[in-house]
Amino acid sequence: MANTLHHYASQLHWTGNRGNGTADYTGYGRDYTLQVPGKAALAGSADPAFRGDPALHNPEDLFVGALAACHMLTYLALCAHAGIRVLAYDDQAQGWLELHPGRGGRFREVTLAPRVTIAADSDAARAHALHAQAHAQCFIANSCAVAVRCEATIVHGEATAEALR
Repeated sequence: MANTLHHYASQLHWTGNRGNGTADYTGYGRDYTLQVPGKAALAGSADPAFRGDPALHNPEDLFVGALAACHMLTYLALCAHAGIRVLAYDDQAQGWLELHPGRGGRFREVTLAPRVTIAADSDAARAHALHAQAHAQCFIANSCAVAVRCEATIVHGEATAEALR
């Protein structure tokens, strides 16, 4: 099968100019809007530690969230193909950003902690093993230099209206 190239575009607009631009480090806002064609705009800011608005998403939040979402979507597809019926999926993903004074910083690690509920007749060992395959196939994780770990929990459960929403 030939490689396929997909293109993604986004437009970032800084909304934090309070009248004097960046004339003073403490005088400008860190807010921005991120627009992806055909989708709702996302309001963002810097992390509060970097003078940002704590009520808005920051790039670090979005990075950890993108890794968690990509892993989940890859995992769900693999489970569907393997005949494993996932009833619920929740992840408490965490990332650790290490700052280097005068040199910026980088994420040291991201840990995904999905808790997956599968149907009682599904194979729990196979469901657990598919996390490694999902990690290996995750587009976002494959694009990162940071270590991404997955500490999954698999539980059997019955289909309920809440789990199927």
